[in-house]
Amino acid sequence: MKVLDMNDLTADLQKPAVQPLLITGAHGTLGRAFQRVCAIRGIETVSLGREEMDITDPISVEKAIAQHNPWAVVNTAGYVRVDEAEADFERCYRENTTGPAIVAAACAYREIPFLTFSSDLVFDGNKSAAYVETDTPSPLNVYGNSKRLAERDVLACMPNALVVRTSAFFSPWDEYNFVYFALRAGHHKQAFEAADDVLISPTYVPDLVNESLNLLIDEEKGVWHLANQGSYTWADLARLAADMANLDTSFVVPRSMQAFGLAAARPMYSVLSSEQGNMMSSVEERLGRCVSEMMHNISNLSEEPIAVAS
Repeated sequence: MKVLDMNDLTADLQKPAVQPLLITGAHGTLGRAFQRVCAIRGIETVSLGREEMDITDPISVEKAIAQHNPWAVVNTAGYVRVDEAEADFERCYRENTTGPAIVAAACAYREIPFLTFSSDLVFDGNKSAAYVETDTPSPLNVYGNSKRLAERDVLACMPNALVVRTSAFFSPWDEYNFVYFALRAGHHKQAFEAADDVLISPTYVPDLVNESLNLLIDEEKGVWHLANQGSYTWADLARLAADMANLDTSFVVPRSMQAFGLAAARPMYSVLSSEQGNMMSSVEERLGRCVSEMMHNISNLSEEPIAVAS
């Protein structure tokens, strides 16, 4: 007859009845989107901010994973200020490279699936066709290099990790994105400067989250590209959104990327495609779905718009 161990009983009682999906970066755009989509899909989550799980601290990571006993970990934490990263490179590498590798190592030890995100900025833009997963990264800036190194280090310590490269976000759930800024400028009849010589793949955040979750659940691994189909300059994207909102598109002022004097160099071409299948619908379809919601939100705001180039 087995003797009841009170320590084992206490430990079992402290563990959640249902293993959750653990999401880092709880307060960021992607972290909040994961929480929202998971709630819709009935997926139990635990979302942690830096104060609860510092991905750059192995002890903090170990403690959080042991406490919550997740079935998988999604890392949406990281340094996102591309231009500031040129001077603040130590923090950028710590949060974008060291942090994901630490979480990957902890997940590998426990055999827990792990998903983290990379960027189209790992490429230099010298290709004339859309970038696919097997193209060799060659970043032009600190942020892109931090993501390149993260891909390398994560997959080195956990070969079955899932790394999703993606691109310029737009979503009705978050006002801090290019399309929202463009529509707000148009609504207020304020000139909006946007680069017209850089081609990107706009990405609808709800699609990105849903497809990333599908890949995670299906136990996919390695590098995947997830972006909506279509390529646009920033100026074209602003005009398309404005046209869908029935705004006069003349408020969009095209400029060269160089004219903005940004600290970090950008690839002139960073369109993403996939060798594994383009699973996301067209940019136009998704943009049409969210423009009306964005405009409804904008019309209820009184503050003046902030023009953003890219």
